[in-house]
Amino acid sequence: MPNMRNDKNPMPEQDPVVRSGNFDEVALGYTEEMALDEAARCLNCKNRPCVSGCPVNVHIPDFIAKIVERDYEGAYETITLTNSLPAVCGRVCPQENQCESKCVRGIKGEAVGIGRLERFTADWHDAHNKEEAHAKVPSNGHKVAVVGGGPAGLTAAGDLVNMGYDVTVFESLHKVGGVLVYGIPQFRLPKEIVATEVEKLQQKGVTFVTDAIVGKAITVDELMDEEGFEAVFVGTGAGLPMFMNIPGESLVGVVSANEYLTRINLMKAYRDDYDTPIARPKKVAVVGAGNVAMDASRSARRMGAEVTLIYRRSEKEVPARAEEFAHAKAEGINFHFLTNPVEILGDENGNVCGIRCIRMELGEPDASGRRRPIPVEGSEFVEDVDYVIMALGTKTNSLIRDTTPGIEPTKKGGINVDEKGETSRPGIFAGGDAVTGAATVIKAMGAGKTAAAGIDAYIRSKEQ
Repeated sequence: MPNMRNDKNPMPEQDPVVRSGNFDEVALGYTEEMALDEAARCLNCKNRPCVSGCPVNVHIPDFIAKIVERDYEGAYETITLTNSLPAVCGRVCPQENQCESKCVRGIKGEAVGIGRLERFTADWHDAHNKEEAHAKVPSNGHKVAVVGGGPAGLTAAGDLVNMGYDVTVFESLHKVGGVLVYGIPQFRLPKEIVATEVEKLQQKGVTFVTDAIVGKAITVDELMDEEGFEAVFVGTGAGLPMFMNIPGESLVGVVSANEYLTRINLMKAYRDDYDTPIARPKKVAVVGAGNVAMDASRSARRMGAEVTLIYRRSEKEVPARAEEFAHAKAEGINFHFLTNPVEILGDENGNVCGIRCIRMELGEPDASGRRRPIPVEGSEFVEDVDYVIMALGTKTNSLIRDTTPGIEPTKKGGINVDEKGETSRPGIFAGGDAVTGAATVIKAMGAGKTAAAGIDAYIRSKEQ
């Protein structure tokens, strides 16, 4: 019989006072007992609305049913039929806006904890299959290049290698993972988990080439014309930070969230055994309120700073995941809502010494559907800070478009693709943030899956 309790099992977590002083994972994961109890809440609906909310179409009721049967390896195998990164998705996907938002149990109570069960399943598999070797699929004799080792690229590579393609991933950084390794902090997504997922792909036959900037060291055309790749998938993400263009942004002590988080996450600046240079300010202002702003704020707090997050809209409009916002509040982050910076102040040496802000009020909805912030005349004030982190979003890098003739851009500067993920150049596909601009990990993965299927169809059509 289903468990008809209306609330989901809470996620065990580190105490906020303790975790704000370390980079260990905050969420501790379900125990087996919790997972079994939560799985029993699933009604195994006939029309499976939760699946429609998943960008990679995980067979959600099927894997949960396997948990109920205590067949955890069977649950893992069910998930990985469509999702090659379950341990990642179980931690960072916004399930509340996707699969769980469609859950029937959410009508009169809380949705089934689908993400938490996915994490449990993936962690159980990894804990009980440490010596597992992932067999290579026999080669079909075709070569495909993947540009970018982030979620979209890893997903495309995983699907293609499973089809028998000889896949090489070209990554511009020295570590594979994209935003999973440079953007998302250790306390949300341990890097060991990303490394494990990459290792699984390597065992299946995917080749990874790091420190390789396609568009500079080699072009897409050269990959195809000289290196023999029959198709190329571009999953380079959206890594160019945005700024406000207000006075003082060139002062020492103003950085993008991208730079700050890259030093923290990829370059391990928080660890004493690394010599990565990073500022250790006393009072930090973080501008923005998305997931990246929460990551930057919580990282700065762990580095010993007093942190204030500044957001021009109200608390109701905060775009970050509810869980990440709640964690930030519990960890002592201060919030200035309905507030917008107008100038960053510097001392005689050119260092940040404050940030001038103005109060805002909400007017009529703008193009995004949210009420437009309007400055309140005469409400300016100065916040005493010695460091400012801009977390205003990112945009796509035009390097691939600029060095690959014939690729059409979107109106917002991304790469234009059709429903199969193919660009205006035959054989060149793209997906993820490189196409849409900054979005979620799981949506990038969905785009990688779509493009992998498109590449397979494209190469097969050439054989006929």
